[in-house]
Amino acid sequence: MERVLANKANYLAELGYEVIIITTDQLQRKPFFALSPRIQSYDIDINYSENNGKGFIHKILHYPFKLWKHQRRLTKLLIDLRANIVISMFCNDVAFITKIRDGSKKVLEIHFSKFKRLQYDRKGVWKWADWLRSKMDEKTVRKFDRFIVLTHEDKCYWGDLPNIEVIENAMTEWTKDCSANLNHKQVIAVGRFDFQKGFERLIEAWHIVNEFFPDWSLKIIGDGEQRPALEKLITQYNLTGVVELKKSVTGILDEYLDASILVMSSRYEGLPMVLIEAMSVGLPVVSFACKCGPQDVITEGEDGFLVPEGDIKELTERMMRLMADPNLRQKMGKVAKLNSQRYATPAIMARWMKLFDTLKDKKS
Repeated sequence: MERVLANKANYLAELGYEVIIITTDQLQRKPFFALSPRIQSYDIDINYSENNGKGFIHKILHYPFKLWKHQRRLTKLLIDLRANIVISMFCNDVAFITKIRDGSKKVLEIHFSKFKRLQYDRKGVWKWADWLRSKMDEKTVRKFDRFIVLTHEDKCYWGDLPNIEVIENAMTEWTKDCSANLNHKQVIAVGRFDFQKGFERLIEAWHIVNEFFPDWSLKIIGDGEQRPALEKLITQYNLTGVVELKKSVTGILDEYLDASILVMSSRYEGLPMVLIEAMSVGLPVVSFACKCGPQDVITEGEDGFLVPEGDIKELTERMMRLMADPNLRQKMGKVAKLNSQRYATPAIMARWMKLFDTLKDKKS
């Protein structure tokens, strides 16, 4: 989400738009991705992140005060800024931002799917809370002037809303036109080390792959709370030196170019940018057909393979089919690079700018 925001903001700023980014938990850190000097940034210092990992009772006691503080500070800032359009990325502000009377049109964009909360698969009181908040989401999204989803698949799940529109994320525009040669015996995966990304399922699959293709390696790039568990699983399956966990890098292009296949083992997504980025350099892809995104991005059998969600056996077989056939990799890679152009920045951003113009011309 941060990379998508940075790319979008930089593009608009360079075209002369006045772009302002407001954060709640920056904690005086610099942005991970470089922002144009024309962009103004404000952090209103709410620090929701200090509640991460805490129990239900702790959050019940502390979250309402943070939300109150958030609403108060954001209201003051938005009234001072007097923006034409304010976009929420479906974070904590979604509960109150449409109530702020700053004269702006309010747009909501979701980077996951309608089923995000339910896909956490939490138990007990958390399961009840996730179900309740999902029901509240159905009412919340109707309050915005426009509700942006990332895939046509997700649009169908939300139903026939009068304010809903599909605008996919634009792919990262590399500084040079380049393609992977697909001869390096390496598979790559990218994402946070958490429940959503399902990397433990990928490592389980690689345990089988390694028996047939011991000269191939798997690199998983990211970081997160599941790193110790993933490291333990690698040791358990005797995959040390074969499966590498590498911390996130800003220069991800080199990692894509060094690979021959990208695999995605997620339980859920919104629009998986790693698929689009990998395809843009000609990598064939293998992915679980999770909600939402892979089914919009991948053309089955042409630029990659879609695997039924959670079917580790078929994920293994599809990876090995590509690993065994360099001609198939090359064929799929060429189609992948061509198909990725659907997500080229100019085309996607033209749709955003058309939306802005429509909202500006619309009377309050």
